[in-house]
Amino acid sequence: MTDAFSRTVSLIGVPTDVGAGARGASMGPEALRVAGLAEVLQAQGLRVHDRGNLAGPSNPWQPPENGYRHFEAVKAWNEALHAAVFDELQQARLPVVLGGDHCLGLGSISAVARHCRASGKKLRVLWLDAHADFNTAELTPSGNIHGMPVALLCGLGPAALTGIGGTTPAVRPDQIRQIGIRSVDPGEKRLVHEHGLEVFDMRYIDEMGMRHTMEQALLGVDDNTHLHVSFDVDFLDPEVAPGVGTTVRGGPTYREAQLCMEMIADTGRLASLDVMELNPALDVRNRTAEVAVDLIESLFGKSTLMRKTAPRA
Repeated sequence: MTDAFSRTVSLIGVPTDVGAGARGASMGPEALRVAGLAEVLQAQGLRVHDRGNLAGPSNPWQPPENGYRHFEAVKAWNEALHAAVFDELQQARLPVVLGGDHCLGLGSISAVARHCRASGKKLRVLWLDAHADFNTAELTPSGNIHGMPVALLCGLGPAALTGIGGTTPAVRPDQIRQIGIRSVDPGEKRLVHEHGLEVFDMRYIDEMGMRHTMEQALLGVDDNTHLHVSFDVDFLDPEVAPGVGTTVRGGPTYREAQLCMEMIADTGRLASLDVMELNPALDVRNRTAEVAVDLIESLFGKSTLMRKTAPRA
């Protein structure tokens, strides 16, 4: 990593599950801390500033209203997160958001996009997830907003959510690469195609391999690119990471996920990170948090590479 801010990392805990369909992701930040995240980052030579946890409304656990569950609570948490992430970026720090459910990608990524507009940086978002999260209120009966953040970021939804970053849409579909997708609703699939999202689903990874997938996902990333990784822990196969609310079989193996993270680290452009949907209530002895921390360590530079140079294609 070459940016001046990249040696100082700020941990921002967001203990809420207001956007999810199962309780428990609110405990994710502490599980990541217990698994040694700060210590692992320090071992990579980074200065770590733990901002503690943001405060926000409790989960009312109510049915959807007008197609959205917990709309006001989701809005409040994302506004608070937007402000926190933007502040860290303005202070030349690398924010690491400890979720919390993936509705929080709205606040985090809208702040990153705002920073990129102000600084003249190109934005590339890598969305590592089993789900496309491109639903709208019209497409999903659950109303759970953790299935909507990418659509909201692209301007599909009410202004109170799409306008959190001050600009609608906060991001363009061509700034996003989705990796590991394997669970998409039919209507959501049509919407993804209509908006031209670039998706590297599990069939693509099975056919082409993780190395080629990441080469394609990282095409065009250069010294003027702000690379944001939004890592939903259900990206991983549940055999590797059982502690999530929406497990989907057939995800990347541990080694595939390690290669994914190492190739991102190799770019030197990682500038912000979300870690989402870790649910300790569904985990086994904090195993999923430990796997997540292990992968984050690779994302920040730990490598299993023994040879001096990578092989040429």
